[in-house]
Amino acid sequence: MPIPDLRPQAISRTHDQMLDHLRSFELDLKFSAGIWYFSPPNSRFHDRYQPELSIEQRLDIAADLKDYGLVGLEAHYPNEINEENVDLWRTFSNDTGIRLITVIPLLFWDKQFEFGSLSNPLERPRRAAIERTKRTFELNRELDTDFAVVWPGIDGYENPFGVDFTGMRRRFAEGLAEAMDAVPGVRVAFEPKPYEPRGRILFGTTPEGILLGHMVEAMLTATENRRLLDEGHALCCMNPEIGHVLMGFEDLPYAFSWPLSEGRLAHSHWNSQPLGNYDQDLNVGVVAPEQLEALLYTLKMYGYRGYYGIDINPERMPVDMALKISMDAIRAANDRINGLEHEAILFAREHPDKSRGWLEAYLIRARAPHPELLRPVPPIRQ
Repeated sequence: MPIPDLRPQAISRTHDQMLDHLRSFELDLKFSAGIWYFSPPNSRFHDRYQPELSIEQRLDIAADLKDYGLVGLEAHYPNEINEENVDLWRTFSNDTGIRLITVIPLLFWDKQFEFGSLSNPLERPRRAAIERTKRTFELNRELDTDFAVVWPGIDGYENPFGVDFTGMRRRFAEGLAEAMDAVPGVRVAFEPKPYEPRGRILFGTTPEGILLGHMVEAMLTATENRRLLDEGHALCCMNPEIGHVLMGFEDLPYAFSWPLSEGRLAHSHWNSQPLGNYDQDLNVGVVAPEQLEALLYTLKMYGYRGYYGIDINPERMPVDMALKISMDAIRAANDRINGLEHEAILFAREHPDKSRGWLEAYLIRARAPHPELLRPVPPIRQ
């Protein structure tokens, strides 16, 4: 299957075109989930609150969520999907219709990656990371996924003194490009994170992820990869995660607009998170629901057609309940933005001198359960 066409994300629209688009286009809420959090993870600070589950048990939970809207799963190689259980995954997908949409190289857990994976200055572990990435890309191609998420969680530093930052970035980009050229036609969805587990992670913010995409694509030489790039397709794309973006004190709509503007938003990971702080992976909508609405509106404006990957850590509730809550939070927010007066919103943004305070007043009423109890919103001075 050809890679999904992300190029329409980068279309620039006039006022009238944008208004027509907002009125006619609706986000297709296709939900995916990471199989890793279906079983309680290890913690530095407390015991598991629920029993550890096998992959088979996790897939049984996922199957029961199909009718609630779960249509995709995500898994790491080789701990969650591998040569020994790949037929189990194939059978699951055939029986349930739930697709495996990405296989992710596990580049942050092993002892051998203590000093980094693709950026490691030691050749032996770096070569192991490259070969694992290649094999993961092969699985993505064999299983007809949409992309391969890459997260550099262990590539970074704590003490910046004397660090060859340019060399670290170059090694990471060259290693990723080598793997992509070894398995051409597989799209990468890079996931930035500013810190944790490393004190500072390479390419940790959204704009740095864009820079990585340009670096890697300039290094690609495989004929199929060059053909796709020449046709305007991005191959080193992005998978921003809401929690990671907010850990870096970025604004969600603004951050996501960067990959959208270049046709690079291959996937998205959803949760909620206080600004800064450690990576909490809270259920969607628990913190800052107004950012959730603003992000969805931005995705609507750019015509995003990808999945909504729920990436949470439901320590104190069943995973199926947490997923239902998160899916419903996105559905409810999407319903709210679809009911907004798009023409007035566009006018307010294009004519701030004639609409001072109007948008804030309007959104307060749009979110109010009983807007009739508030005075009518003042009219825009057109």
